[in-house]
Amino acid sequence: MKTRQRIPVPPWGLAVAAMISVQLSSAFSVDLIADVGPAGTAWLRLSMGAIIFLAIARPPLRSVRRPDILPLLGLGVATGLMTIMFLAAIERIPLGTTVAIEFLGPLTVAAIRSHNHKALAWPALALAGVVLLTEPWHGEIDALGVMFAAIAAAGWGAYILLTQRVGDRFTGTGALSLTVPVAAVTAAIVGVPQAAGHLSWEVLLAALGVAVLMPVLPFILEMMALRRMTSTAFGTLMSLEPAFGVLLGLLVLHQHPSIIQFVGITLVVVAGAAAQRGGDRRPSSPEPVTGLEPPLPHALPATSPRNEV
Repeated sequence: MKTRQRIPVPPWGLAVAAMISVQLSSAFSVDLIADVGPAGTAWLRLSMGAIIFLAIARPPLRSVRRPDILPLLGLGVATGLMTIMFLAAIERIPLGTTVAIEFLGPLTVAAIRSHNHKALAWPALALAGVVLLTEPWHGEIDALGVMFAAIAAAGWGAYILLTQRVGDRFTGTGALSLTVPVAAVTAAIVGVPQAAGHLSWEVLLAALGVAVLMPVLPFILEMMALRRMTSTAFGTLMSLEPAFGVLLGLLVLHQHPSIIQFVGITLVVVAGAAAQRGGDRRPSSPEPVTGLEPPLPHALPATSPRNEV
């Protein structure tokens, strides 16, 4: 009798599934924002994510050294602020446009990290794509929404740099069980007052759903993909995320981009893919503290997960 062979999911399929999950979480967060505001949504989503990570992984508190404290706190605070700003942006401007603007953060980090002046052309190309996406010549641009997305871009850049520091010491679920609770507390400062009086079982269940979609499911999928792909290949594939933002914005939120905006998102994707070249690095510490899973590859792509929790 022949045994049935299992066909493994290709690593690129795992990465694509992770991107779809992230953008679905963002799209579904729009209704939640209408109930509890962007900061309230960020607080609920991060709090639910923190509870899930604490349930599946014990924080490696005994392994935390004094030099680790500031990077861990900084990563948590950056994650909280980035999430608030991203959700505040999608409340005002289309999802695909927000993701594209936010993408400027990791692109700039990749260009600077490459130590090649020619690499600065890629953030410039992406910026040109963002201009086409926002179409400022129509005079209908939401300046506040763009500003929120730009702050989220700066937060994503800081997130990548701090993730490298933390990732050299802690891996995977262990790191998230330390930083996501800090992010939740950060978001609570603004989120609790904004959500107060608007909480219900329906809202809490919706928050749990978007928390599973982001960060829990993407983290698992990306971890599986990174074990079977080079970081450069992974980063190049993840540069498609702005395009998925446009697609999910169209399918879920019925946000219809123009032809010019499609050209703009293409420029952002091309810039993101090109920026991955030469983005590998070596960890400063050869023996990171592991959690429940083996350590991930230390060479982080320019679009190192995750853009917003």
